[in-house]
Amino acid sequence: MKKRIIALLAAVAMLSVVITGCGGSSDDKKANDQAAEKKFFNIATGGTAGVYYPLGGTLAEIINKNIPGANATAQSTGASVANVNMLTQGSVQIAFIQNDIAYYASTGTEMFQEKVDGLKCLATIYPETVQLVTIEKTGIKSVADLKGKKVAVGAAGSSVTGNSRHVLEAYGLTFEDINPQYLSFAEAANGLKDGNIDAAFLVAGVPTAAVQDIAAQHKVVMIPIEDDKVEGMIKKYPFYTKVVIPADAYKQGADIATVGAKAMLVVSDKMDEQTAYDITKAIFTNLDQLKAAHAVGQYISKESAKDGVSIPMHPGAEKFYNE
Repeated sequence: MKKRIIALLAAVAMLSVVITGCGGSSDDKKANDQAAEKKFFNIATGGTAGVYYPLGGTLAEIINKNIPGANATAQSTGASVANVNMLTQGSVQIAFIQNDIAYYASTGTEMFQEKVDGLKCLATIYPETVQLVTIEKTGIKSVADLKGKKVAVGAAGSSVTGNSRHVLEAYGLTFEDINPQYLSFAEAANGLKDGNIDAAFLVAGVPTAAVQDIAAQHKVVMIPIEDDKVEGMIKKYPFYTKVVIPADAYKQGADIATVGAKAMLVVSDKMDEQTAYDITKAIFTNLDQLKAAHAVGQYISKESAKDGVSIPMHPGAEKFYNE
């Protein structure tokens, strides 16, 4: 009898272990399923002194709060050209890219020797203003005065470099006529403040933190691009538009005529339609957060989200706009 009781207890113990083990497997499966539902979004922005970076941080917050399972983070990058490469390599899932650079990539022109396939637009968001800035003591008052000067033309391979070249071209100049300095926004600002460079091309939404940084120590001078030169640029490069830098942007005393491109939010065709739809919807139902993140947020709207699109729209974004 005693042996039977012991055998029964042993059997119950073994059954308990089996049940516990099964329960653990179920919990593990549930945890694994939940982990599988996580969606990671690395967002490629630009330098920390530009506009992409603060907007990217806010975009990450919007995605995390509005898309179940999302884990979005913004990272500082070399901006548009670098962002195209990161997007196609799959190291980021969303990228801020100027419409001109997206066009070059999709057509295999300018800095892209081969066509980049699969780029899709979620939205164009705000004007990227070409800002040619110097300080009063340099005496530079026009683009023509840049000849022989040290001029920051953006980080090597950046969209700013292409914009700089186009402005110079409109005035019959090339990089050979200046002493080009391949600097980030922050490096250009420090160079102007320290007197190591004479002028800088900065292409970003107005106001730009790098220019505000310079203005905190020096009298900033914004160099205009004359109307006839602007018209010539737009005729040759249709992704440009006329832009005016308001007089109070950097307390420069007068409105400044210039040109601009458009900032875009770009993904790859690997993103599924529902995810693209969800992200686009989250952006345009939380515009107040983007407006609070930077002054350029005032230009972001559903009505203008397809203006200046230079690559195909993602079907998911198109679905949202057609609602």
